[in-house]
Amino acid sequence: MTRSNPHLLLGLILSGALLGGCEQLGIPDFTKSSATAEADGKAIGGACRHAGRAIEDCYNLNPGAPRAAVFAGWREMNDYMAEKNITEVEPKVPPPLPPAAEEKPAPKSKRSADKKEKEPSAPDSEQAEQPHSDAADDTQPPPRKRRHSAE
Repeated sequence: MTRSNPHLLLGLILSGALLGGCEQLGIPDFTKSSATAEADGKAIGGACRHAGRAIEDCYNLNPGAPRAAVFAGWREMNDYMAEKNITEVEPKVPPPLPPAAEEKPAPKSKRSADKKEKEPSAPDSEQAEQPHSDAADDTQPPPRKRRHSAE
């Protein structure tokens, strides 16, 4: 008869307990996360179809969702709605703007506001008829050259 090593038995029990608690350590379970993403994608696709949105709009509104799951949900809801003669529900809230359209305009600096006030939108006829005087050039410094910034 062989005698088992108590340290080996204790090590196996301890490692089993540690591996069973991987979720508590923050280690994601791939099968659970992929199943959740699949279910979420189907729900998103079904909701988009029920709201009467095209599949392309659904993709654009939900860029992080897996496309195959979104399409599967959209198609399942389409078949279900056709079978049960369910009409689309018109959304009351408009869809959010795509990320490119949400860009905020650049903050206006005081310098750009002053420039807009000084520049006339159309040349005045009085300014065009008056001859250029040298006295006006002495009071104002020469214009600076502008550097083009890459925005």
